[in-house]
Amino acid sequence: MRTLILITALFTLSACGGSSSDDDTATAACQRTDINSQVFCALQQDYLWYRDLPEDIDPGAYASPSAMLDAVAAPQDRYSYITTRQEYEDRFINATFFGYGFSSVRADNNTALHIAYVYDDGSAAQNGLRRGDKITEIEGVSVAQWLSRLDAGTATNDDVYGPNEAGVMRNFVWQKPDNTELSADFIKTDVTTNTVLHRSVSTQGDRRVGYLVFNSFIELSETELEQAFAFFVAEGVDALVLDLRYNGGGLIRVANQLSTQVALNNVLGEVFVKYQYNDKNSGKNNTTLFARGAGSSALDLDQVFVLTTASSCSSSELVINSLTPFVDVVQIGETTCGKPVGQQPDIIGDYVLFAINFQTVNALGQGEYFDGLIPNCPVDDAIAGDWGVAGDALYAEAVSYIANGSCSDVAVSAATTQAKAVKPRLAAPWVLNNEQ
Repeated sequence: MRTLILITALFTLSACGGSSSDDDTATAACQRTDINSQVFCALQQDYLWYRDLPEDIDPGAYASPSAMLDAVAAPQDRYSYITTRQEYEDRFINATFFGYGFSSVRADNNTALHIAYVYDDGSAAQNGLRRGDKITEIEGVSVAQWLSRLDAGTATNDDVYGPNEAGVMRNFVWQKPDNTELSADFIKTDVTTNTVLHRSVSTQGDRRVGYLVFNSFIELSETELEQAFAFFVAEGVDALVLDLRYNGGGLIRVANQLSTQVALNNVLGEVFVKYQYNDKNSGKNNTTLFARGAGSSALDLDQVFVLTTASSCSSSELVINSLTPFVDVVQIGETTCGKPVGQQPDIIGDYVLFAINFQTVNALGQGEYFDGLIPNCPVDDAIAGDWGVAGDALYAEAVSYIANGSCSDVAVSAATTQAKAVKPRLAAPWVLNNEQ
């Protein structure tokens, strides 16, 4: 599935229409009742790049709505997708998935799985697995062997992790950053995906520095953000490190809530985002102002430090872009994914279509960051341990900036090198995290 996307409210597509009378392909599609044709009909009306859709196509020739969408999407579109209604509800409403509750990347020449994060509700976390740990063995077989077999096609994810059935158990062996080895049986369950992965407050010189690791903009986030900012207010936080390095996006209203909670009196009532639709839907163009939303607790900062990577996408970028006209946003880490566009989902039969149908700009009309938002202090991301450890390069750079008022010499040198380089268009923003 493609990365999480910007979404506002769920709109029901009660009828498919609006195609121009001289567009025979669109007209024919809108007169048919099969799901592929109805999806293509919706694209003709609402897709931001509808002019790039093929003129001669038989939607029914494709095996599924997803296959049809992949075939007709505009060349610049890395984000549109279609899912079932149940998948939509599980991901964005219920905030659950089935597994052990961790996300990892390959490490040490494909001999280990390095843990990027864990969900509190999962069996992995409950058995002590943490960010920075390395899984070396699963069910008596080394990770090196498993990955080799996966790459060769002689094993599947079900072989490694077990089928998606309640109660499935696998024994995991892992190493902590201090090389301590642990072992436990993990059990597959429905895992609630907490979106605040970490929150803490530390004293740095004369500053009270809040650290918030935020992983997704979904409905559950409204309550979790309120709890986090209530904690920050109670702790007297006067500087904030906002870690969005793995955050692929989500609900725009949650991005608005978060942005407002960061810089309340600097932004409240100002323009948060302007929506720009295609010329068939220009009447939908509108402006949204900064608002508290579900967050009554807020800081009043005129500067915020945001940690990013190529996996920081969509609503994560919107927070940065929307705050920039009003406060000093110091971006640290890597260039973001480049998604100044979003979707209002359409329900079509038993499917939910997430096709790009609007572009976003900030109060100054800025929003053409299709190649990503470039950090002020470039730092390469690496998993050094659990959240907030001294060896975390991105977090350490933020702490250094708070103390010294500028990027470190290493980051300044990296920024100079980047400025001289020709920046290629970024690939898709999602990373291969094995969410199990």
